[in-house]
Amino acid sequence: MKERKQPETLRLRSAMPALTVNDLKESIAWYRDVLGFVVEEEHLHEDKLVAASLRAGVVGLILGQDDFAKGTDRVKGVGFRIYCETAQSVDQVAADIKSRGGTLATEPTDQPWGLRDLSVEDPDGYKITISSRPQDKEPGTVN
Repeated sequence: MKERKQPETLRLRSAMPALTVNDLKESIAWYRDVLGFVVEEEHLHEDKLVAASLRAGVVGLILGQDDFAKGTDRVKGVGFRIYCETAQSVDQVAADIKSRGGTLATEPTDQPWGLRDLSVEDPDGYKITISSRPQDKEPGTVN
């Protein structure tokens, strides 16, 4: 067994971003119907929908309704991007998104670091990049 470096550093097994959105029902529909996430749970407070937990494969995401306590014109999504990797064909993912009425921010593109990716922007301006690596590429290798 390999000895761990000391002092031991933080070792996470997953992450679940939580995004504040302007229109929760619209955002749930976009992530579910356009990207293909599954709604795992809707969270109610006093019988009002306030958040939802979604999942795509092992990636989780929480969407929360903005309470607008900081104003209704608060900009969201600026300077924030979620990077996701899939074993699926990015070209097929792109075709699926388009067939469900979605728009790509960038078409599938081969990157010099060996990934092929696309990007989308959700209704609040949050950016998501979805990438895959060719079957013959090992993680961490460059062309």
